[in-house]
Amino acid sequence: MAEGRLDALLPSEMQVPQRLHEAMRYSALAPGKRLRPALCMSACEAVGGTSLDALDAGCAAELVHCFSLIHDDLPAIDDDDLRRGRPTCHKVFGEAMAILAGDALFALAFQVASEIDAPDDRVREVTSVLARATGSAGLVGGEVLDIEGEGTEPNSDALLIIHERKTGALITACCTMGAILGGGSAQDRRALIDYGANVGVAFQIADDVLNVTGTPEAIGKAVGSDFAMGKQTYPALLGLDQANEEAKRRTEAALAAIESLPGDTGGLAELATFSVEREN
Repeated sequence: MAEGRLDALLPSEMQVPQRLHEAMRYSALAPGKRLRPALCMSACEAVGGTSLDALDAGCAAELVHCFSLIHDDLPAIDDDDLRRGRPTCHKVFGEAMAILAGDALFALAFQVASEIDAPDDRVREVTSVLARATGSAGLVGGEVLDIEGEGTEPNSDALLIIHERKTGALITACCTMGAILGGGSAQDRRALIDYGANVGVAFQIADDVLNVTGTPEAIGKAVGSDFAMGKQTYPALLGLDQANEEAKRRTEAALAAIESLPGDTGGLAELATFSVEREN
């Protein structure tokens, strides 16, 4: 569902400027997990709404995520050549076009969020939630802390803040947006925020573990780069076994948080488990 909607929301490659739109579509439609749309739609179902109610909000979050991946891969940040099993955006289109494609995806995300077919108060709140999760107090701020932490001794407090912002903020926002669009109560929203925060950290721990144990063919991107760049990660702090245990503990906390939700929580349960058991 999300794949088709993203395709419809993205500008056509035939539309001027064609090269920019080609770069946007190359990155946004690359094979991926689509975790964020799935979380948004599942959260909506968990409070009694439908997946369709939250589809565009989930796609908006996915566009933000794709923007962040393009910029992360640039030489000035992580300098990666491979993403989702194929050359990164700047390797195909050049650095300037990659930067601009990321910028355009970020702008499109908020256009999509602001045009969601829902009551005006819900649309305003969803747009605000997405903005807060992606700015200096969320995703972008987490990326800055990640860069500044390179080469420093792993520290549990600093590491948690990086994970909560770099990955957890947008994942938590997806759960919150789903709750808003599904008409969830304040208690439902608190439960989903707790769920999202734990899943976000667990997901990033799993990513860090795969960077050590995976292969480029399996995970679709470079491995060993975290160690080479001296990044703050849970495997560096705790070792692989304890990092995996922390991810499992976070998953159990996420599952406990959604036990009292009134709707179908099956999707959220599957996504929490997938976040730590995945192989890519």
